[in-house]
Amino acid sequence: QVQLVESGGGLVQGGGSLRLSCTASGRTVGVYAMAWFRQAPGKDRELVAAIGWSPPDPYYSDSVKGRSTISRTDTMYTIHLQLDQLKPEDTAVYYCAAGPLYIEYNANQYRYWGQGTRVTVSS
Repeated sequence: QVQLVESGGGLVQGGGSLRLSCTASGRTVGVYAMAWFRQAPGKDRELVAAIGWSPPDPYYSDSVKGRSTISRTDTMYTIHLQLDQLKPEDTAVYYCAAGPLYIEYNANQYRYWGQGTRVTVSS
């Protein structure tokens, strides 16, 4: 009964920027940590960034560290992922996930998922 609504995906040129957003609504009593995963063709779903509940500390994968920022609004149920210096290898479907009490690195630890938003980075 938790709904995750994503936005912000699209087509962007290499070196450009994109800002993804996700809002959790409904019965959010079981929503704590939230995260962004991505899945490229022929690859496993991988964690991109995550943010905790209390405190809302961030985590970044090595692939995006230094060129991304994950944040959480004061309401705690909306997160944003700012992606800068985009590369063609960032092309993937990005999924918003939510649920665990603490940040987890495996996708199967997140109960709630969005539909995914496609990010395409051209050369």
